[in-house]
Amino acid sequence: MYKKIVVPTDGSDVSIEAAKHAIVIAKKFDAEIYAIYVVDVSPFVGIPAEGTWELISEVLREEGEEALKKIKKMAEDNDVEVHTEMIEGVPAKEIVEYAEKKEADLIVMGTTGKTGLERILLGSVAERVIKNAHCPVLVVKKPKK
Repeated sequence: MYKKIVVPTDGSDVSIEAAKHAIVIAKKFDAEIYAIYVVDVSPFVGIPAEGTWELISEVLREEGEEALKKIKKMAEDNDVEVHTEMIEGVPAKEIVEYAEKKEADLIVMGTTGKTGLERILLGSVAERVIKNAHCPVLVVKKPKK
């Protein structure tokens, strides 16, 4: 049923929680995990200062490498095959396109559960992925303490 599972991460606790769910599913179905980190360029479009984007991009890439390392270790510790990739772009669009390119059977991702004005203004990456993905999307919320 599931052979290729895409797991977008931003390094947050909820994305780690989503990765845990993906690993359980991958073990059960002998699937591979494709963990991706999207360097979100959208907030920085039009930054005029010379060298500013390079500096921001470097910081975001370092965060991405750390986030991907965590998921890679979690998967390997559970004997699940894992591939990692960093992509630059608009997160929802890149996640959907990556899943299509890899012919993924499932996307497992976290959501912060934005509500009210923040959700109206910013929207939800998870919501946009659900609307546009070619495959099922499992959305994981951070567990209540």
